[in-house]
Amino acid sequence: MRHTERELARILHTGPFHLALRTALSVRGLPLHRVQHHLAHRGVKLGVTSLSYWQQGVRRPRRPESLRAVRALEEVLALPDDSLLRLLRDGGPGAEAERPAARPYRSLLESSGAVERLLAAMESPVDGGLHTVDHQERVRIGARRELAGRTSLHLVRAHRDGIDRYLAIHRGDPGCDPSRIAVRAGENCRTGRVRWDAEAGVLVAELLFDTRLRSGETYLFGYGFEDGTGGPSDEYVRGFTFGGGQYVLQIGFDEAALPVRCRRFEQSSAGAARAARRDLTLTGLHRTVHVVEEDVRRGLVGIDWDWD
Repeated sequence: MRHTERELARILHTGPFHLALRTALSVRGLPLHRVQHHLAHRGVKLGVTSLSYWQQGVRRPRRPESLRAVRALEEVLALPDDSLLRLLRDGGPGAEAERPAARPYRSLLESSGAVERLLAAMESPVDGGLHTVDHQERVRIGARRELAGRTSLHLVRAHRDGIDRYLAIHRGDPGCDPSRIAVRAGENCRTGRVRWDAEAGVLVAELLFDTRLRSGETYLFGYGFEDGTGGPSDEYVRGFTFGGGQYVLQIGFDEAALPVRCRRFEQSSAGAARAARRDLTLTGLHRTVHVVEEDVRRGLVGIDWDWD
């Protein structure tokens, strides 16, 4: 949804910085690659990933060269002088943390409108007519510290007749390009329609079953996503709208990019503090960590890690 000039003026006054930047981009109708192009013409080199991090609140410009880029952004976006820089200096409403709590689920909530639109376009009910019995997910982190891809082995049970598909949602890290993410249908399914929202960094893939399920029947299928298009990743979170079933999450790291610490955590909601933190030991041979949730509750479960 495009914001208005009035909203932009208000947010430039109240902050925070990342929301003001995102609103300005929306009002001006400029995609990030065009902003990068305009900055380059002014002698300012800034990556699309950095711009994406700033407008999502994942990172905050602090270095002198970053602040010079912010001043150039004010010019590119036709904003009053010092309007963005003031939000960075003042603190208060503009003083976001370097790494906000629950960042991925915050992104999930921000992209929820896009997800709802994509699901509605595929005529999907809220729960898809399926309950998870067991979900084993393996996430790969590449040599550039990026989310390289993930695979799932998913056992579901139908709770009404006629279910013959599953809609898988993939949310990339900031800076990702959903148009370049590949969907891999594995055993007992094939790929149907694929839709994405580039601004939200969300992709929805339709996985078609080999049969129509009757209520109470179970079905086992595999699928995955090849990503590698986003910036550095430092956590992976799975949100559960419904409780029940078992969930296993494994994170594997490239030998060229090993974290110094990994932790399991959970949250009851997006705004809640992270709880039940537990250090995880990285295996020496396969460079993986994992968690097992034997009876999933509504909320979030994830693993985060420190690079240095």
